Amino acid sequence: MKSAVVRVQFVTRPFGAASRQIRFGHGASCPGHEGLSGPDTGEWAGRTLDEVSAEDPAAVQRWLSDPDFAPPGGESVSALIARVGAALDGLPPGTHRPVVEQAVVRAGVVHALELPAAAFWRLDVRPDTTTTLTGRLGRWNLQLGRPLDM
Repeated sequence: MKSAVVRVQFVTRPFGAASRQIRFGHGASCPGHEGLSGPDTGEWAGRTLDEVSAEDPAAVQRWLSDPDFAPPGGESVSALIARVGAALDGLPPGTHRPVVEQAVVRAGVVHALELPAAAFWRLDVRPDTTTTLTGRLGRWNLQLGRPLDM
């Protein structure tokens, strides 16, 4: 007897004006998959990386190097990974195609492959692409190299 498969095809949003300016997001929602909403960047939301770095370079450096550090009023990378991982593990069998921010894809891959949280910053996710995770029996696999239109 085969076990039920969960397939998650993360579709990343195209770069918007805020992304091109390297602006912290507001945790974009993911209708139907609330656990897959974008990261909560707290007081940094809406500001550029340059603005926050000029005001508090130590905090930005810590955020980029310590997965447990959270922006003021925001969510740490570790918390994001845990939230996205819980959402993935709670999905019913079938194919899910959420449209998400790049950080959500990174968090999902880190969780699925049981990578250390520090690997989050080492994953590049292109806009307008699909990243597929397939889960069965409490284990996830990452599918690489699939064209967007499939």
